[in-house]
Amino acid sequence: MGSVSVPLGASQEPSASPELADTGGNPDTADSGETLSQALRSGAVAGPGPSADSRVPPAGTAQEALQERYRLGSLLGRGGFGSVFAATRLSDGVPVAIKRVPRDRIRHWGELPDGTSAPLEIVLLAKVSCGCGGVIQLLEWLELPDSFLLVLEHPERCQELSGFLAERGFLPEEEARGLFCQVLEAVRHCTSCGVLHRDIKPKNVLVDLASGQLKLIDFGCGAFLQDTAYTQFAGTLSYSTPEWIQHQCYHGEAATIWSLGLLLCHLVMGKHPFRRGQEIIRGRILFPRWLSQECQDVIKRCLSMQPSDRPSLEELFCHPWVKGVSLP
Repeated sequence: MGSVSVPLGASQEPSASPELADTGGNPDTADSGETLSQALRSGAVAGPGPSADSRVPPAGTAQEALQERYRLGSLLGRGGFGSVFAATRLSDGVPVAIKRVPRDRIRHWGELPDGTSAPLEIVLLAKVSCGCGGVIQLLEWLELPDSFLLVLEHPERCQELSGFLAERGFLPEEEARGLFCQVLEAVRHCTSCGVLHRDIKPKNVLVDLASGQLKLIDFGCGAFLQDTAYTQFAGTLSYSTPEWIQHQCYHGEAATIWSLGLLLCHLVMGKHPFRRGQEIIRGRILFPRWLSQECQDVIKRCLSMQPSDRPSLEELFCHPWVKGVSLP
């Protein structure tokens, strides 16, 4: 790759285990004070991948370029695919997040419109980063010999939806309806761009506490949308579908609708409705008395055992419980 930085816009393992372990690619809450500068100083050795050759700038050059444009902060979180750090853009003081993904953890690659080979996460983010405020924006990315750095928007006052719910237990139905519809809009945008997220859950939704706007984050498990079945698992096992548990395959839209049903359960009930894989297959949900029949109907339809019985995304938008919601 000829340049250190690639700006995007001027403004801007298969498993059928019944245990519901969280194996998603999102960063977990961190208790480390490690900074990105320290991580970059830890050493850089060229690893495998289509760009690991003499075109990759030395780590020191990339670090200097990064520090010329950003004030680097502390570790925000760490997960299976990398670490996320706080930072501030020096030109205008805007807060950002910088995700560092080690090269040896990258399993899938793609191609950007200009022909540049890049990790699939970057390629997918480049496709969805315009035209929808409900999807996190990739501002630029940098390549090091041993890793890739993704510079992402990061609202000044924000919180993962999982933490937001942990503080409040569950949300009043009307508030949950507005948030759920925002996620639906973000998913519809991704689908229109030919992108499948594959790990929709509260930890991968960011809440802007100032505006109330949600942003879908972390496309590390994502893939290009396809009509045929997927036969490799990616995401979080507790969000896997009955068809994956039983047959080790799933279709993109039906699996997305299933995960949206589980997300809605978190919003209105404060918990995941299934604790173990066998409960997923049985599909029995105990609804609280205060939940309206229309909301229950959305959940039951999304969590239908048969993929063909689940609504399409557009059918969800036409459901009486969803229609007529004003989005921020």
